[in-house]
Amino acid sequence: MTRPAHIAIVTVSDRASRGEYEDKGGPGAEDWLRATITSPLEITRTIIPDGRESVADTLRTLCDHKGADLILITGGTGPAPRDLTPEGMADIMEKELPGFGEEMRRASLREVPTAILSRQTAGIRRRTLMITIPGKPSAIATCLDAVFAAVPYCLDLIGAARIETDPARIVAFRPKK
Repeated sequence: MTRPAHIAIVTVSDRASRGEYEDKGGPGAEDWLRATITSPLEITRTIIPDGRESVADTLRTLCDHKGADLILITGGTGPAPRDLTPEGMADIMEKELPGFGEEMRRASLREVPTAILSRQTAGIRRRTLMITIPGKPSAIATCLDAVFAAVPYCLDLIGAARIETDPARIVAFRPKK
């Protein structure tokens, strides 16, 4: 039997971390994952303030000490001065996977012209795949619907836990042997 996948969801928001704003991104991402992944999983959620160091420190801990297989990071990817999520992730990732951001922006642009302002990306640190996503639940669904078919195979390739998806929602692509 394979171990359950550990998926961490990190909400990056000054206001949500201070309790001034309800985090909708974390619950939205968790709902999407629970509706899509059929294999055993453990989900943890964390809310942190904006900032390059807070993002880097949190991701490093989740990758190196908490054993996260997949981390979804919601928030902090726009052009505002405090939006430093991609920079914090870049500080600790070993490989960038820019195709994730390209495809998420392409899908989002069909719905809203400001999607071009998004700086979504993905990267790998050791055996963890990290993906930045928007904070609005409908935008989270748009982005994850666009890229998640590649996630299970990526996790296989980096030695993370195996995940299976509900093919009625997302058909995970794995090359035929």
